[in-house]
This record gives sequence, C-alpha cells and structure tokens, in this order.
Amino acid sequence: MQVSANELRPGTLVSYEGRMCTVVWWNILRNDRRAFVQMRIKDLENGRMQELKEHTDSKWEVLDKEEKDLAHSYRDGLVEVFFSEAGEEVRCPVAAAEDALKWPSEAYKGFFVNGQLVAVFPPKHSILTITETSPPIRGGGSGNKEATLENGMKAKVNLLCDVGDKVRIDTETGEFKERIAK
Repeated sequence: MQVSANELRPGTLVSYEGRMCTVVWWNILRNDRRAFVQMRIKDLENGRMQELKEHTDSKWEVLDKEEKDLAHSYRDGLVEVFFSEAGEEVRCPVAAAEDALKWPSEAYKGFFVNGQLVAVFPPKHSILTITETSPPIRGGGSGNKEATLENGMKAKVNLLCDVGDKVRIDTETGEFKERIAK
C-alpha cells in the first residue's frame, strides 16, 4: 500500500531502497511556501539508522504487518529466539531485537511480514532496579539525581530513590516515571 510521507508515523514498517525499515521518529517542518517531513528510519536487517527529509507528498510503500506477543528465550549466534503465546519458536536477526532487549520484560511485541519476524519492540514501560546512585535526599524538593539501572542505562530519578529500589521507566524516552513501593 502506498501512502504519502505526511501519513507515516513512528512504528510504521516501510520499504526504502529495497530494504525493510521501521520509522523511529517523525516530524513535520513548515516554512512560508512548503512543508517537509523529517524522519529517522532504522534498517531492520543491519540496525543502521538514517535521517531523511522528504516532501509531504512523496510516496512510501507501507508493508502489511501482523503483531504478536512474544517472550524472549535465548540468543543463538547472530539470531535471537522468541516464543509466541501458542508455543511456536520464532527467530530474527539480533539487530531487529537489540533495542527491545535492553528493557527486561515478560512480553515483547513482534512484527511479522509474510510470516517472518522482522522487528521486536519493548513494552511501553519497564520496571528496573537501581544499581548505583547517591543516597536519598529527604526534603530536597522535587529535583532529580542520576542513577544507573540494572540494564546499564542511566536515568534521572527522584531524590528519594535509593540503591535496590525498583522504578518504572518509559522505554521510548528512557524517562523515570515512578518509584515502585517495596
């Protein structure tokens, strides 16, 4: 199905120069005479990101996809192995799943094109344990401090958070959402 660049949104699977890509980021720019679409796409085979600036009426081939919930099992060389709810084993290249697997979760969203797993996305939020941060500051107001999470990523967390606390993180932006009560 062909759509204009103006109709694309993050998460859309497209064919670009014969490669399967997903739209990661999308923005519209307007000036006095024209409108343009800025977007960032990710090649699902090799994981490379590319920034593009397109006319709003340029045509893009959108790929029909099917979504399934998947559970990660293990890595087998250059392939990640997942299982569907029905118990069937599915495999995809590491590059198609590496961003999602940074966020530990029970279930991931798998995108299938023509019966083949082509992309894996994390859930909207992930609950992680803080492994390193400064001591809690009581009465410090509503500020933030830096913390290292169990997956190695850094995030700004509430001043009351301490090592060992569980926090909810937005997987799209990496932002701290809330501290989970013990």
